[in-house]
Amino acid sequence: MAATWMSVVVMLVGVADVYAVKNESDSRPCASVHASSSVVAMGSPVEATCTIANGCPLLVGDVEWRLDDLVFPSIPVANGSNRSYRVVIPSFTHTKAVLTCCVHTSSMPIIGGVVIRAGYPPPVPQNLSCQANLSTHRSLTCIWEANLQVTHLPTKYTLHTHIGSLNKNHAYELPPGVQSYTIPRTGFVLFSEMEIYVKAVNQLGEASSAPLTLEPVSSAKFDPPKIVKIQAVQLGCLRLRWDLSKHEHWMKDYMSLEVRLKTADSSLWNQPPILVSRVQPKKPVDRCRLLHGMQYVAQIRVQYQQSPWSEWSSSQSAVTMESAPTGLLDTWMRGTGDHMHKQLQMLLFWKPSQWFRANGRNMSYIVSVQKVVSKRGTLCTTARSHCTFQLPRRARKVYIIAVNAAGKSSPTQVRIYRPKAHEAISDVSAVALDNGSLLVQWKKLTSANLVDYVVEWRPLLRNDLSFVQFELAGGNMSNLVITGFEPYKPYGISVYPRFKDGIGRPQTVNAYSLQKAPSVVPNITIDKNWQSHVELTWDEIPLDQRNGIIRSYKLLYWDEAKRVHVAIGDLEERRVVLTGLHALSVYDAVLTVSTDGGSRNGSMVHFDIKGMDGVAVVLMVVLPGVGLALLFIVTVVSCYTKESRLKVRFWPSVPDPANSSIKSWTSESTQDIISSWGSEEPNPIYLSHLSFLELPMKPNKEEEDDSPWSHGPEDTSDLGESICGSPFLPVFSSSNSDSVPYATVIFPAPCSPPQQHPHVYLRSESTQPLLESEDLQSPKCYQNLACDGSHGEQCFFGPCGGPAEGEEAEPAIHWDDFPFLRSLAISDTQ
Repeated sequence: MAATWMSVVVMLVGVADVYAVKNESDSRPCASVHASSSVVAMGSPVEATCTIANGCPLLVGDVEWRLDDLVFPSIPVANGSNRSYRVVIPSFTHTKAVLTCCVHTSSMPIIGGVVIRAGYPPPVPQNLSCQANLSTHRSLTCIWEANLQVTHLPTKYTLHTHIGSLNKNHAYELPPGVQSYTIPRTGFVLFSEMEIYVKAVNQLGEASSAPLTLEPVSSAKFDPPKIVKIQAVQLGCLRLRWDLSKHEHWMKDYMSLEVRLKTADSSLWNQPPILVSRVQPKKPVDRCRLLHGMQYVAQIRVQYQQSPWSEWSSSQSAVTMESAPTGLLDTWMRGTGDHMHKQLQMLLFWKPSQWFRANGRNMSYIVSVQKVVSKRGTLCTTARSHCTFQLPRRARKVYIIAVNAAGKSSPTQVRIYRPKAHEAISDVSAVALDNGSLLVQWKKLTSANLVDYVVEWRPLLRNDLSFVQFELAGGNMSNLVITGFEPYKPYGISVYPRFKDGIGRPQTVNAYSLQKAPSVVPNITIDKNWQSHVELTWDEIPLDQRNGIIRSYKLLYWDEAKRVHVAIGDLEERRVVLTGLHALSVYDAVLTVSTDGGSRNGSMVHFDIKGMDGVAVVLMVVLPGVGLALLFIVTVVSCYTKESRLKVRFWPSVPDPANSSIKSWTSESTQDIISSWGSEEPNPIYLSHLSFLELPMKPNKEEEDDSPWSHGPEDTSDLGESICGSPFLPVFSSSNSDSVPYATVIFPAPCSPPQQHPHVYLRSESTQPLLESEDLQSPKCYQNLACDGSHGEQCFFGPCGGPAEGEEAEPAIHWDDFPFLRSLAISDTQ
């Protein structure tokens, strides 16, 4: 059978078809359809003949052929009966179709037909493979691939086996559509070769797969082996003792074995696994060239000849023998706290370099100012990877020594870089590359003293310094890729420039390796509600629930008409003010928080805008009026109660010497002025000097004409000049040039009835300004007026004449009681 050519199967329905018109004399059909072959190729021509029986009534009409909905003309048969008609279909492309012939008469057609199927021969089965099962139920299962849809015809599969050592053949028929078969234990021998192939047969032909020759046991996938024991046997070596599963203990032949190892703190196995060939079960296997004092985890798997590898065994761990640490550490030290202090507080970090080997499990570290460890030079001893200490004043270097149970490492020298406030890095950014790494970039400095850069990062949700990591970058670099980040967790990344003479100030940025929408959205609080606008606030999202850097707060709000508005909230203050709202309206609002990884909507809140009620209108009108009224009342009361002070302030009390007399100055008015000056005037002016005039008690008649007091009323210039010319006259000054305080002396008038009056010193209430004077330092002098008691005039310095008849003489004034007024005393000249 050729598998490359195509043929068509024609399923002949019968000589008489279901649609044929029957003869009236018997049960035979009047017409029959015959195909040229039962098989036609898909896309090949098909030929058929329709023959009308002789016993049928005379039929008048044309004969035509139909293939489903297609119509083909009939061809008369040469050298044949006029009742035979032929058709040729140039290309048959149907998988299944009905071919009919129709004879049209005046009454009805006579039809005969046949059903034709077309398809492809079966394809060759591919990828035949067999695998033995050596567990409790030993068997051999074979599988292959075949496309059942392309033939369009039912295909039958058969599995054939041939055991050469026994010369036995077996054929196993398979149900339709099945592409695998399990050979029972009686059908194969574990250690004998056998040939296996698959045959496919349908109505167009058959096809067989390539034969597969195998030994059943070599095709078996063994159960995962087990590590019986693992232990350290010498420095850098581990010994593994292993065995097969309990169902495969009978296996004693040589096998292949693979071992894979990893350190206990690693998540990656060594690649590729270590292959050990030709090893028998239960025979130990040694693996060497391992790190000293390191805990390893081991797994194994086995294979027999060309069989598939078994699954990996369960893990077992062991620790290699320890030795003293070797290699140097990578270090990073910076100052912390007050940099201006004489003794700096230093923070030192370290980690294993690519050349460092711990060679032990329980590691500790000693930080010292000396290469040789001593108690005096030790700064700290710790099992962690960082240390904080006070830097000695003269120290320029410190040393780190790693210690384990087997010994100490060589000291790692750490140079001390002091802080430099004037040097700083700038333009630091961190961009996420994938779920676990970040690209850190910065602006490269052009300083000749630049040594390198230090990139330091730590998780912001953990305060322990043990989680701080660092990486060193060369002075010519401006970016660095760092790894080992958890998604949705915030990290603080700092870049430090390191110079020959110190460390510059860093710049720190926050970053996420992967972001998503925040876990929560804060609740909205209505902080203030005014007419036509509302202020809304919300709390800050906790750092552990942000899941990214907050980029925006958006508030969506709408009224009853469903008009949606969007307001952008302030990132720092976390607030938004909505303006232009309609009074007497109810609004709904939803807060949306967004990060670079997504957004989340919060709960809906409702708030309304109330209109202005009557009480508000009354308050807005009445309160300002009441306030103004109170202000007016307070002003009036203040002016009334402070009348005297205001009078003095605006109208200073200055006496007019030309229109005043000593007797008219009352004590009550002057006392008010004195009290007001005492409480209000910061610098009152007091009389400090008086002129004392020595006048003769009784001048002679001859001298009376020369006395200054003997002149008439019109001549008083001498007395004025004598008084004004006294060297003891005071000099007055005041902050107000228009107001000068005067002293007033009240004493009994000689011309009045005798009364007992005390001598009182008062102040003038006169508001008359001083007369203009050419000499600003001295007041204008006035002449004394003559006094005549008969006219009832009041004498200025004494009685005008003797006492009246029947009256006692008025007692003389004792000027010793008033030493400062002696200059005003005028003795009786009569």
